[in-house]
Amino acid sequence: MQDILRRLEEKRQAARAGGGVRRIEAQHKRGKLTARERLELLLDPGSFEEWDMFVEHRSHDFGIERSKIPSDGVVTGFGSVGGRLVFVFSQDFTVFGGSLSEAHAEKICKIMDQAMNVGAPVIGLNDSGGARIQDGVASLAGYAEVFERNVLASGVVPQISLIMGPCAGGAVYSPAMTDFIFMVKDTSYMFVTGPDVVKTVTHESVTHEQLGGAVTHTTRSGVADRAFENDVEALLELRRFIGFLPSSNREPPPLLPANDPAERSEPSLDTLVPANPNKPYDIKELITKLADEGEFFEIQPDFARNIVVGFARMAGSTVGFVANQPMVLAGCLDIDSSRKAARFVRFCDCFNIPIVTFVDVPGFLPGTVQEYGAIIKHGAKLLFAFAEATVPKVTVITRKAYGGAYDVMSSKHLRGDVNYAWPSAEIAVMGPKGAVEIIFRSDLAEEAKIAARTEEYRQKFANPFVAASRGFIDDIILPRDTRRRVCRALQMLRGKELSNPQKKHDNIPL
Repeated sequence: MQDILRRLEEKRQAARAGGGVRRIEAQHKRGKLTARERLELLLDPGSFEEWDMFVEHRSHDFGIERSKIPSDGVVTGFGSVGGRLVFVFSQDFTVFGGSLSEAHAEKICKIMDQAMNVGAPVIGLNDSGGARIQDGVASLAGYAEVFERNVLASGVVPQISLIMGPCAGGAVYSPAMTDFIFMVKDTSYMFVTGPDVVKTVTHESVTHEQLGGAVTHTTRSGVADRAFENDVEALLELRRFIGFLPSSNREPPPLLPANDPAERSEPSLDTLVPANPNKPYDIKELITKLADEGEFFEIQPDFARNIVVGFARMAGSTVGFVANQPMVLAGCLDIDSSRKAARFVRFCDCFNIPIVTFVDVPGFLPGTVQEYGAIIKHGAKLLFAFAEATVPKVTVITRKAYGGAYDVMSSKHLRGDVNYAWPSAEIAVMGPKGAVEIIFRSDLAEEAKIAARTEEYRQKFANPFVAASRGFIDDIILPRDTRRRVCRALQMLRGKELSNPQKKHDNIPL
């Protein structure tokens, strides 16, 4: 018995040592933690239960059979974050560069299967050089098995990828199918083909960071949702983020004790919207003043900044905020903002998270770049997402709601449950000046007539009263009362039941 126990401990020590002291030191010199150190920071102390510590690869080619390290480059198991169950895998770059073998993939698939069975989030800490070349097609098959589970788990349990090292080729597609992707600046990157291949095929010279670094993917491509300064910040912020999410589609959002009164008034909001309709204001000020204790976890803050999305709590319960940002492009909807918001709305709908929408939108961004880029299709994604969503939907129009963009932004006509407007709201087909120039084209030469007509249009249409008279707006509320009214609406909607027609799945305009 003692001999068996001694061998067991030796095996455990070998697995914990990963690729050895030299490779661990090299990992630290790059500013990166090891796979196990990351799990210690992410999970509640003492909660981690490791699976498959003794798994080894089964390859026999190119001399790799002479090097076998227990765990085979990935640490898998389950633990808790804030006392709630999560399943995790953490790839170990010190072991074969974190490359994925058949056995490595089987370990990941096992915890994903179990996560779906019990209803718990899957968190992947990605630090891998890609498919293990010595495994040949078996490693490609392993990736495909992981991809299949990503698809099956989508909408069942939250899936989160934290990119903490290289992620290239087939390795990028699993994170791409998860719900959220976070990256670490300077030490992580994602691309389908690396700089050398790019130079050979397109003759472009580009660095790893320029091609697929954290800044690139959080500002230009929109592939990643947030970028953090280092491993420690990324893992601590991931812990905070998990607290907003339900464990599965079978559960309501987490409900925490709220120290911030739901009835709280916020008089400063009465002067948030400028008297001049052409002056911008920061919609994030509204969100943080309404959210419990001002806490707001923004998603994609540096991409498509003309729309703001993210999670907060209202009266202790998670909500998803979607808001036009007048500070950027006057809050117009364009291709990127439509994609960004549509994906966020669909995530909230998958996981029973109510959606609160703040509207100040003059319309869709005009121009050949947008039209050639298929703004029609991309704008329809956001329309589709709001229309199909069955979770509680509360909408507040703060200022402009013009044209088709009024319809798209969770209007009453798209099954908005409670739709409010501030007194400053302007709900119309278009702005007064543009409308008058079309309707009274023959009077364009007479400035006095145009001014009078513009004021007449503003009085008749550029206000919330016409929409309210038709029941499209449920009430015109004082800005200072917005938190109280939204919290009451969400409380009323907690028992909401609504289902879409039976179908295999919809066909959103991708």
